[in-house]
Amino acid sequence: MAVALADGDHAHAPEVAPAPAPVEPLPLAAAPVPIAVPAPIPIVRAAAAPYRPLPPPPPPAYAPAPVPAYGPAPVPAYGPAPVYQDTPPAYDFAYGVQGDAYTGSAQYAHNENRNGYTTNGEYRVALPDGRTQIVTYNVLDANSGYVADVKYEGQPIPYAAPAPAYGPAPVPVAVPVAVAPAK
Repeated sequence: MAVALADGDHAHAPEVAPAPAPVEPLPLAAAPVPIAVPAPIPIVRAAAAPYRPLPPPPPPAYAPAPVPAYGPAPVPAYGPAPVYQDTPPAYDFAYGVQGDAYTGSAQYAHNENRNGYTTNGEYRVALPDGRTQIVTYNVLDANSGYVADVKYEGQPIPYAAPAPAYGPAPVPVAVPVAVAPAK
């Protein structure tokens, strides 16, 4: 099939390769073919060789460390051990982080004073439900341990989940399709 083009040239249709010949199925055997199973191979065990331990390895050859020509290394002269004064710790500190209630940033405060083992302090934390947790603690001596008292200020604000910013998924609509009658 040739097509005439405006400039006078002819375009030819692409050549089509012939379809491959159909493959015929192999005929089925009337009866199954028996499979020959070979006889088992006998296992022959050789006599075990008598046990003989390996000879011990030769001892390592150590050589003394070389001594420099000018003599052994000098022994350093240590002075008396340093004396540390056992002063009991004493400090006082306080800090706070002021947050913004609108953005929900952290609000936190902490103060503590210590003199020896006696320690007193308090910290405050703004909770997500609108309350403030106040922890007051103390340590009286080396054996009393940490004692804390936890209190809450304010009323909890119930959580309300925000409404989604999107609508429900669209429902697909069935479109009727015209079917041509069979010929």
